[in-house]
Amino acid sequence: MSDNKHARKIGHDADLNSIEEICSATWEKVYRYIYYKVQNREEAEDITQETYVKAIPFLQKGGIQPEKYSGYLRSVALNLLRDVWRKKKRRGTHVNLEMINPLESAIDDATEMSAQRMVIEKALTQLKKEQRTIIELRILQGYSVADTAKLMNKTEANIRVIQYRAIQKLSEILNAHEKEE
Repeated sequence: MSDNKHARKIGHDADLNSIEEICSATWEKVYRYIYYKVQNREEAEDITQETYVKAIPFLQKGGIQPEKYSGYLRSVALNLLRDVWRKKKRRGTHVNLEMINPLESAIDDATEMSAQRMVIEKALTQLKKEQRTIIELRILQGYSVADTAKLMNKTEANIRVIQYRAIQKLSEILNAHEKEE
């Protein structure tokens, strides 16, 4: 065997050994992190495996210091999880309409629903105009944070803060109304 081929084989074996060392040192933490997020063994195993497939080439190049492998792998895993969640969100959830009993699913009293709607509408009028607009755009009309920010000429972070405060205020108003009854 020529020296060049022998050096490549030794380099290849060293790479395999380092991959094994990285995996054995980090897999349990990475798997537990992913399992905590998905609560499904098979999905956690698949995503853990995909995490290593994506991360190993970068780790082999020496782009990350060994003491930071776990953090880097968790970041890769989180990005993969976000991709999975986005795909699921786009697909939506599957509902078997034949399994739904319309009599059980229907609201018993239309007047009760109407009364609840009036309470919510009254609570919305007690919010500041900006808060009400954000609640209407985000929750009632389903706009994204980015679209709402563009429409209102604000930053996305500002929209999130205002929405959070608006929901807190709505909760207080509705709780106070509930106590009155």
